[in-house]
Amino acid sequence: MLKWFENNSNTNDVVISSRVRLARNIDKYNFPSKLTNADATEIVSKVEEAVLIEKDEKSYFHGIDMSEISALDKVAMVERHVISPNFIQMSIPTGLILSEDESISVMINEEDHLRIQSISNGFNLDEALKNANRIDDLLEEKITYAFDEKIGYLTSCPTNVGTGLRASYMIHVPALETTGKLQFILDAIGKFGITVRGIYGEGTKARGSVFQISNQITLGHSENEIIENLTSLTAQIIEQERALRKKLLTEKRIQFEDAVFRSYGILANARVITSKEAMTLLSDIKLGCELGILEFKPHEHMNIYGLMTCIQPANLQKKINKDLKIEERDIERATYIRNNLPKLI
Repeated sequence: MLKWFENNSNTNDVVISSRVRLARNIDKYNFPSKLTNADATEIVSKVEEAVLIEKDEKSYFHGIDMSEISALDKVAMVERHVISPNFIQMSIPTGLILSEDESISVMINEEDHLRIQSISNGFNLDEALKNANRIDDLLEEKITYAFDEKIGYLTSCPTNVGTGLRASYMIHVPALETTGKLQFILDAIGKFGITVRGIYGEGTKARGSVFQISNQITLGHSENEIIENLTSLTAQIIEQERALRKKLLTEKRIQFEDAVFRSYGILANARVITSKEAMTLLSDIKLGCELGILEFKPHEHMNIYGLMTCIQPANLQKKINKDLKIEERDIERATYIRNNLPKLI
C-alpha cells in the first residue's frame, strides 16, 4: 500500500496535508513522566488489545514494539511524521499502532498515554478528524479515560486540557516567505490562538518553505470551533499566497521562470547535494509545477512532498539500505533525485 505522502491525489497547491492529534490519558494511572515501567507496559498491552483485537481493524493496523526498532527506523518515522521527536526520547516502555499507509498512528506513552494522530492529503481537516475520532471512539469503548465533567480530557500539559485536540495544516508558502510577508501574518494570527512552526513541529525550522500551522489552545473550545477557526485563518493564508504568486509571475515572469528552470537543472544534474539545498530547490520545482511553468512528459508524475520526505537522512538510508556518512548521503541524495525527477516535455 502506498504511504499517504506517496499518493499523487494531492492537488492542493498550498496545503500539503491536514493533521489531527488527540491527547488522551487512562484513568487511575500516573502521567507518563511519573509512570513506572510496569504500568507503562500494562498500558501498552491495554491499548493494543483494544485496537488490534477488532476484526475490521486487525488487517489495517499493526502494533510495533518500539524497543525492537532501530534508532535509524525511529528517526525515519519522525521524518515521515509517523511519530514525534519527543516519542523516541521516552525512557519508559512505549508502543505504536500504525495503519498500513501511515495516515493513522497511535503513540502509546508519549507525553500522554495516548496520542492518536490522523493525516489526510491536502486541505481536508474534516476527514482527518473523522478518522481520529473513529479510533478514539473504539478505544473509549474499552478504556476509561481521565476526564472531568467541567474541564474535559485531562492531559499532562495544561495547553492540551479540554478537547485534547491539536489540529494542523502543513502549508507550502514560498511567495510569502521569500517576500518577507509571512512574518506579518505570523504576528497577526498569534492573537487568535494559532501558531506556526517548522516542518517537524515545535522547536524545528522550516525547510523548503514548508510550515505547520496549528491551534495552541484547547480548553474552553469545542472541536468544531478549533477546526473552523484554524481552517478560516489558513484559507486566508492560502488566498494571500496565491495572490502573491500571481503578482510575482505577472511582474517578474522571466526571472521567475529562470529560477524554476535553474532549480530543475541543478536537481537533474547534481552529483552532490545537501538536504537543505535539495529542499529549497524542490520547493521551487513544486511552485513551478503549480504555476504551469514546468510541464512533464505523459505518465510522468511529480509528487514533490513524497520526494522531499524520501531524501531526508534516515529515510534515504532506509531506501538504499545502507548506513552512510554525511558526505555519502549527499552523493546518494543527488543520485536518488536524478533517478526520480520526472522528465520535462
